[in-house]
Amino acid sequence: MVTSFDIEALRAAVAGIDQGSFARAANELGRSQSAVSMQLKKLEQQAGTRLFVRKGRGLVPTDAGEALIQYARQIIALNDDAARAVGAAVAPETVRLGLPQDFYDDVMPATVRAFSDLHPEAHVTVRAGNNHMIGDDIEAGRLDAAIAFFPQGSGARGELLCELPVRWLAHQGFAELAQQATVPLVLFNHPCLFRQAALASLDRAGLRWRAALTTPSLAAVWAALRSEFGIGVRIEHGRPGDIVDLGTWEGLPALPSVELRLLGTQAASPLAGDMMTVLKGITMDVLEKRKPV
Repeated sequence: MVTSFDIEALRAAVAGIDQGSFARAANELGRSQSAVSMQLKKLEQQAGTRLFVRKGRGLVPTDAGEALIQYARQIIALNDDAARAVGAAVAPETVRLGLPQDFYDDVMPATVRAFSDLHPEAHVTVRAGNNHMIGDDIEAGRLDAAIAFFPQGSGARGELLCELPVRWLAHQGFAELAQQATVPLVLFNHPCLFRQAALASLDRAGLRWRAALTTPSLAAVWAALRSEFGIGVRIEHGRPGDIVDLGTWEGLPALPSVELRLLGTQAASPLAGDMMTVLKGITMDVLEKRKPV
């Protein structure tokens, strides 16, 4: 007997993976958590194998689950294309956008606004989070279009948009203090490209350092610098006016630049392709306007 997967159960599985939580997926789909759980069990019964395993409070896909999710995306897309072709009602297409926190305040709203002008019926979800996860999310099909930082000269996937210098930063009051024998650092949680660059540069220079505060939030980094817990490392873009460049501090080692790359899924839909085009244009326009005079 040929297995026929339930399309709504496939939607629930894909939504759970994309949202990183089946509880959030239930909210997005307008269903109860118990209903989504029943759909996942139905999928496993139809597949005849375990598709998800519990990890902490959530579920993660097994190897079979990962394979099914990839096909589920194609099945859902084909189903919805067929429905549109015959004039049947379908849910709005969703495009998933990812970007580092540095670009949330300016690139994100401008990109979504411009994309919505092109596709007013489309639904956009935005993930502005830890940079190191963006590439993995694109690779796994959890995001459709994104920009992300990579090490200079990395030869990473995607299109190189530009290289951005990395700076030592501190609150304007803290920057006036005498340098300390041990450099106090405000850092992102590991792993973080900027964190790694800072520590490697200090170690090569033979300078002592200590982690004064670590956080996964860029807003928390700015708050910690304002509280004068220490110095941080970031690009100039998005730097608040009261946070200054410490280029005048003698003894601080040079930092490498980072690459900003445009990423997209390998089999991008026309909608995702349009999002990539808009994202690239808005990003380059914003960076040009924010260049130092």
